[in-house]
Amino acid sequence: MITMKADIEIAQEKQKEMKNIREIAKKIGLEEDDLEQFGKYVAKLSYDTMLRILNSNKPDGKLIFVTAMTASRAGEGKTVTTIGLSQALQKIGKKVMFALREPSMGPTFGIKGGATGGGQSQVFPMWDINLHFTGDIHAITAAHNLLAALLDNHLTKGNKLELDPTKVTWPRTIDANDRALRNIIIGLGGRRLGGEIRNTGFVITAASEIMALLALSADMKELKERLGSILVGYTYDDKAVFARDLKAVGAMTLILKDAIKPNLVQNFEGVPGFIHCGPFANIAHGNSSVIGTKLALKLADYAITEGGFAADLGFEKFIDIVARQYDTLPSAVVLVVTVRALHLHGGMKDLEEAKNKNLDALAKGFCNVEKHLDNMLNKFNIPPVVAINRFPFDNDEEIQWIKDKCSEIGVTAAVSEVFMKGGDGGIELGKAVLEAIETGSGDVKFIYELNDPIKVKIEKISKGIYGAEDVEYSPKALQDIAAIEKLGFADFPICMAKTQLSLTDKVGMMGAPKDWTLNVDEVRLYTGAKFIVPVCGSMFLIPGLPPVPSAEKMDFTEEGKIIGLN
Repeated sequence: MITMKADIEIAQEKQKEMKNIREIAKKIGLEEDDLEQFGKYVAKLSYDTMLRILNSNKPDGKLIFVTAMTASRAGEGKTVTTIGLSQALQKIGKKVMFALREPSMGPTFGIKGGATGGGQSQVFPMWDINLHFTGDIHAITAAHNLLAALLDNHLTKGNKLELDPTKVTWPRTIDANDRALRNIIIGLGGRRLGGEIRNTGFVITAASEIMALLALSADMKELKERLGSILVGYTYDDKAVFARDLKAVGAMTLILKDAIKPNLVQNFEGVPGFIHCGPFANIAHGNSSVIGTKLALKLADYAITEGGFAADLGFEKFIDIVARQYDTLPSAVVLVVTVRALHLHGGMKDLEEAKNKNLDALAKGFCNVEKHLDNMLNKFNIPPVVAINRFPFDNDEEIQWIKDKCSEIGVTAAVSEVFMKGGDGGIELGKAVLEAIETGSGDVKFIYELNDPIKVKIEKISKGIYGAEDVEYSPKALQDIAAIEKLGFADFPICMAKTQLSLTDKVGMMGAPKDWTLNVDEVRLYTGAKFIVPVCGSMFLIPGLPPVPSAEKMDFTEEGKIIGLN
């Protein structure tokens, strides 16, 4: 079996080949004065440059969206496919950029160990991007917690707004997988030392509403409006209280003044791209910033972006939340599949076992891919291409079986070997995507209308995209929906919070289950992000660490080498 060096080893060896970010910027028509550099390899665009490009009359390029089948806990290579596809399109002479989310340090130190591609298809410098990068996530964390501090100070110092401490909805945040902070009591020590005693909790920064609304803001004006619209709680007589009522908007904006600027980086083959914002897709809308995507569309003929987790999460939310509002509709969609994931959906239980040839499990598990493809073809009306992300242990007969099966249903499947071969391993995929763009009608459909009742929107997603037979609402969820309707926010889009490990709301239900009921436990209102969040099943807004966290394998040597960040 072919073995490769660890991703971090490859990245550190590649450093001598990487260009100064000023050279990368020139490829897309940017000058040194347009940049605010963070060292040699990373730069933010200045705010004026950002607005100049966004407001220019230059026609947009074509948007390619990368998503995936329902994956295993190991992930199936969506980011590496995105990066490799950009390298492949450049090799065949196309002007291309990518737009990706910034990884959270929570999963980096938890299960994933990093999220910047892998092998010969990585964004650079992966160690900065996976860690502090340009400080955007820290700024979001600080702005979020400033609002929390101002709120608790208001409760302690007179409470002129008559906020009910038992009806405060604004949590605190941290960019770490720390399950002990999910539910806490604050204010201990008496009013002088601790303030108002009340229950609260933390969410991970990737689930912060400020992360979501920053990603959905097209400029500073919209950012300030969204910040002011954050619902923080209710008064004793159930009147809504917003961040603007606490006079918090100006200070939060000041903290975020640089975080709104997108970060320009490169991949191993010198393709420029933006990495900006990082909302999770199982508990937020799961896509990189509107600014990054729209800039890439202005600066290149082809822009590639990806949504978090499978197509029922990041892709659906991109279409129904992001593209609907900002006219960033994809011209083609890439669905990443792997033999390993198909085996698991076909009944194999162990990740190691799933590496072995098993045509019966492969055929049985293909129903998951068929459901996602059916959604793309018949629900969204966007031409799909299946990218078979090939691992060294995959069997040729099974790869061919997938290609033949896709062909039967009228979809092109291409083998992607970008992990091992970089751009050269994605030429077949790149050509298939370009062909799909030419065959698409451009008439993208949405799953629901914004003026549909809240329950109708939830049910259209649940039944149409997930394949549920019915939806069941807890008493609290029904109360939440009634409260949202009373406040006048029923026309917001829906951002479902559910497990990424199944089309259903239950971990372990593999394939494409039928005759099942989706359970909605509560429905949250994010007035700054401007979407409604039905929480389905046991969803935590701050993950926990696994038995053996990736952090245990990481180190920084006296010689300046990074170890274990993969």
